[in-house]
Amino acid sequence: MMIYLIFVILFFIVMLLYFKVAERYNIIDRPNERSSHKELTIRGGGIIFLFAALMAVILHTEFWIPVIAMFIIGIISFIDDRITLSGKIRIIFHLAAVTLLFVFLNIFQIFDWWVSVIGYVLVIGIINAYNFMDGINGITGVYSLIVLCGLQYLNLQIFNFIHPDMIWLPILASLVFLFFNFRKKAKCFAGDVGSVTIAFWIIFLLLKLMLMTGDYSYILFLSVYGVDSVLTILHRLKLKHNIFDAHRLHFYQILANEQRWPQLLISSIYGIIQLVIIAIIIFLPVNFAIKFCLTTVPLVIAYILIKPRMMVITRY
Repeated sequence: MMIYLIFVILFFIVMLLYFKVAERYNIIDRPNERSSHKELTIRGGGIIFLFAALMAVILHTEFWIPVIAMFIIGIISFIDDRITLSGKIRIIFHLAAVTLLFVFLNIFQIFDWWVSVIGYVLVIGIINAYNFMDGINGITGVYSLIVLCGLQYLNLQIFNFIHPDMIWLPILASLVFLFFNFRKKAKCFAGDVGSVTIAFWIIFLLLKLMLMTGDYSYILFLSVYGVDSVLTILHRLKLKHNIFDAHRLHFYQILANEQRWPQLLISSIYGIIQLVIIAIIIFLPVNFAIKFCLTTVPLVIAYILIKPRMMVITRY
């Protein structure tokens, strides 16, 4: 336990040093008409997840391939936080990172080529959806913490699929990040470097778990984000919007910006709902179809029925 306390202290020191660097080099998030905040805030606090990945590979060198992949996708995201890059440049680095991940997990040996192609689309899609969901205080940290704790419970109590440090480290990083982000006026935002890196880390863990158990219901650990992301894309397609443009049509954004719900309350609700779903997935001995109907279908129905009533007439 002492080593984890040391890591927590170290993570706090890294965050405080990063704040100094960010202030020195003006790494600041400036609100615009699409933002859910109004104050200038330090961007890129999620760099703590890259530092946690560095600690992970120092402790467990056997994970050097996925950690290198995290750094590839994390560093390009940090650069994108500073200077907006074209989608073509970002996708090249995303493809490289996912390729390394698939090599480490032996995806190319286990599945046919067309399954691997679908895998690329799904993984990159999930990473970007996770990034798009990072729009209010606390949501990325709380949601990631819930998912990681669920994975660690599985890892320690039900099926050991990875060294616990590979989950403890992002859990500790999430807690330290939340100390600065889970506030009415956040000290820092995760930035693309944070949301993309932790998304990649969680996908790595989920893929490893699913491949070792053969149970693909664990993908429902991301069902809350998944429903909000997918249905929002469909909504924007219906409105004939460019789905790659910034917007405020996510359900959580409607709650925060139009209904004026407190951001920390919304983040907590998203996390609690996902926690309940994770409990159902872990403890209910039924097949994937039933778990999907019990967890994800109600979210879809709630989204379709509630969101339109909460929207006000405005321009997006």
